[in-house]
Amino acid sequence: MSARTRNLCLLPGAGLALALALACGSAVKPADAGGLSPAASLGEQIFKDTSLSASGLQSCATCHVAEAAHGADNDLPAQLGGPAMNLQGTRQSPSIRYLAGNTAFHYDSEGTPTGGFFWDGRAESLAAQAGGPFLNPVEMAMPSKAAVVAKLAAAPYAASFRAVYGDAIFSDPEQAYRCMTLALQQYQREDAEFQPFSSKYDAFLRGSVRLSDAEARGLALFNDPRKGNCAACHPSSGDQPLFTDFTYDVLGVPRNPALSANADPEFFDLGLGARADIDRPDLYGAFKVPSLRNVALRRVLFHNGRFTSLKDAVTFYVQRDTNPEKYYPVAPDGTVMKFDDLPSKYHGNVNVTEVPYNRLPGQAPALTDAEVDDVVAFLKTLTDGYTR
Repeated sequence: MSARTRNLCLLPGAGLALALALACGSAVKPADAGGLSPAASLGEQIFKDTSLSASGLQSCATCHVAEAAHGADNDLPAQLGGPAMNLQGTRQSPSIRYLAGNTAFHYDSEGTPTGGFFWDGRAESLAAQAGGPFLNPVEMAMPSKAAVVAKLAAAPYAASFRAVYGDAIFSDPEQAYRCMTLALQQYQREDAEFQPFSSKYDAFLRGSVRLSDAEARGLALFNDPRKGNCAACHPSSGDQPLFTDFTYDVLGVPRNPALSANADPEFFDLGLGARADIDRPDLYGAFKVPSLRNVALRRVLFHNGRFTSLKDAVTFYVQRDTNPEKYYPVAPDGTVMKFDDLPSKYHGNVNVTEVPYNRLPGQAPALTDAEVDDVVAFLKTLTDGYTR
């Protein structure tokens, strides 16, 4: 299902993470009984602190809302940010839940790009990911690490920051910034909200509840390599499956006219191809396979937020090739301009060989409309917070 490569690992990942942890090592102390460690507790306060943005209105929690499974809680294709909160990014805010077990970006033994954080895997750890939005001009838009640290030094929890990282920590902005990102990482690792495994499907795996008939049919279709084949990239097996294999795929998702960047016809988001360190045209257009846990809470789907309902997204998977006119512009001569969010020279990268993409116009989709409903019913069982 995922794009294949032959390259070796590009990013060392673990080395930098270890160095960062050692540099801020005094922070990672045991948690009190039932609580967060001092570093994680600091990370929680930083995560929710809007003063660390240029606008003074945006925090990590603004785009990663706990009630929305730590994703966006609106239907914008990409969130607004910047000093005046009027600038839009180019990708929807992914959920940051269930990422504690993810790895740095690398190529596996078969050459498949795997791991990494953000839609293009450019961050090698939760800490590196946490450090990005503060300095992104269309997100929290702070001018420098030193400016962020200056705000940290004035925050109500500054004394706690000194207590954890040392009295002189704010005199070294680079080190203080690194420790801040490690605190955010520690918060995401320790707080059970980021990996609750409390969905109906988890209860089903524990044997404490049965799936409804529609949910059970949907699970079978999800796993069937001749039908949905979803499990090829979103594995459902194991005690606590994450519903992602952390690989990348080129799906040919239609262009989203609601995304402001797309007003420029020359703009194309190339996914892995947008990274300066990847010179692999055969990977251009590939985006990370997200976890499907809590996917029913998502109000926009895919990297560009093109679809706003789960049923529409699942239907796209099975009708992209049998009914392409539903998703792409049609020229006056009747030609369907498939994969219109990718330059034509990269159309060959799009996955057209595996189920359910291995169809031609006029053929039957891999799933009927009723079967799509069953798959959607199953996907809704992946929402955390299930109670009978």
